[in-house]
Formats: sequence, C-alpha cells, structure tokens
Amino acid sequence: MIHEMKDIYTRISLVRLCRLLGITRQDYYQHFWQQEALGIEDALVLQEVISIRRDHRVMGGRKLYEMLHPFLLEHGIKMGRDALFDLLAANGLLVKKRRRRHVTTWSGHRFNRWPNIIRKLEVKRPNQLWVSDITYWKVKEEHLYISLITDAFSHKVVGYHLADTLETVETIQALKMALKDLPEQLPGALIHHSDRGVQYCTASYVKLLQDQGIRISMTENGDPLENAVAERMNGILKEEYLRHHRPENKQEAKQLLNKAIELYNQYRPHYSIGLLTPQHVHISSLLPEKLWKNYYVKKTNIVNVAQDITVTVNT
Repeated sequence: MIHEMKDIYTRISLVRLCRLLGITRQDYYQHFWQQEALGIEDALVLQEVISIRRDHRVMGGRKLYEMLHPFLLEHGIKMGRDALFDLLAANGLLVKKRRRRHVTTWSGHRFNRWPNIIRKLEVKRPNQLWVSDITYWKVKEEHLYISLITDAFSHKVVGYHLADTLETVETIQALKMALKDLPEQLPGALIHHSDRGVQYCTASYVKLLQDQGIRISMTENGDPLENAVAERMNGILKEEYLRHHRPENKQEAKQLLNKAIELYNQYRPHYSIGLLTPQHVHISSLLPEKLWKNYYVKKTNIVNVAQDITVTVNT
C-alpha cells in the first residue's frame, strides 16, 4: 500500500507515509528485503526441481519434497509441502497423468494354467515373491515389448528385457537376468507370479522356474489388482521415464531402458516402502513402514495401521 501511495503522492516523504500507517521505515525496507530473499529461495528450489526432473521427468510433488529435504536444510530454506506445490503450480511444473492401454496378454492358449497362490500371502522379505508382466513401448512406428520381473517386497526390478516380439524366448531373458543375481541360499521358498499369458505358460518358461525350485502362481481373472505390483511398475516405468524419449532404433531404446531401470531402482523413493529406494530395501532386507493406503486390502481391526510393518499382497 505504501509503495502504491508513494507513486501517487510523490511530494509526501516515505517517512510521513509510514507514520500515517503506523509502521517504521525500517519495517518498510525489511518487507522488501524479505520478498527479495523469498524470490531467491524460490529460484534456488525451482533450479533444484528442474535438476531432479532431468532424470525423473514425471516425479510427483510429494516425492520431490522428500528428495528436496537435504537441499532445503543445506541452504537454510524453510518450505512446507503445500508451499512447494504452490510453487510448482505457479511455474507449470505439476504433473498430469495420462492412461493408455495396449494388450500384451493372450491367455487363450493350450498350455497349463496355474492357480493363484498369493491371495493371502504376507511378503516379509526380498526374493519371497517375484511378479512379472510385459508392457509395450512405441518406438517410431513400431512397438517394442519390455518383459519385467519385480521383487514384490522391495519393488526392485530384478530382471528385464527389451524385444521386438512377444515370443517366450524373449520373455525368458528377463527371468534369466533375475536368476543370475538370486542368492544361492534363500531363507524360504520363492514364488513367481504372473498373468496367464502364453509366454509364462510355455514348457520352457515353466521348466526354468521348476529347475530352480521356484513355485508358480498366476492370476485367475482379468482384474489388474491380481497382479497390482507388476501393473504399477509398468505404469511408473513408461509414464515417468520412457514416454519423454524418442529413440531412433532398438539399440538406442535399450540404452534408455537400462538408464531408466537404474534411476528407478537406485534413486526413486516409494511410499509403499517408507520413501526408501528399491535397491536400498532389497539389499538391506529392511521392514519399511508403508506410507500409502492399499484400497484393495480388506479392513482389519488394527487401530493404528502404521504399526503394522508387514507388507501384505492381497489380490
């Protein structure tokens, strides 16, 4: 107000205007110093957000806020989550999600289908349950197919493969990668869960699992919640890391996929594992607190769900 009045009443001194409104000249200058300081802080935060988004193009505001914590402390910046969201909104940096669907599963085949044995399974450690799925990636005018195997406890991608076709020989490469890093001595049985796609039901894929003593589980209907972790992994990989790139060929696409998996495993925090990274949880065998609500799990009599440190997979 004083600033506007000063422009209108040019002959009245700043001191007199401040006295008329009951403030000191020092308060007047301090206000503008604070505004300038806040502007500098906002610029620093925006610069750091843009730096993070170079690799994590669609990382949401809540995860950004967690990743920004060390930066805010280092620079002595006090900014709450709501203030960060307002800053992102004012600069057009809020994320808009989009959904598309491309069918990669054909279950009308002659091979044996396996029952779903993980309905009431409580996942308490890494390498107890692997979930598998196949998603597509449009490169130029063609579709490439990404086979993924994710550890349900840590959410780490333990195996993946990029191919031109949906043949089993391609999908099996992701399984071989996962088996390569599997410890020789496991504290208990490992279960491989997937949909009923032909790739997972063929004799060669089933034999490789059985030779390793891995139990087999499959979805029993078309409900995506029967393989929710794998479906979620597909969405994160495509929407947050791959759709922003335009590779010219399969070789370039493979390099981008390798980088995306590295960023996802080692740097992306998850609410489902206490805002830790999949790699950290996987190698440390931690029991992180689950920070998001699973709407598919039926209500229990637990009063404080945060005290229940087990991760429940209910499909």
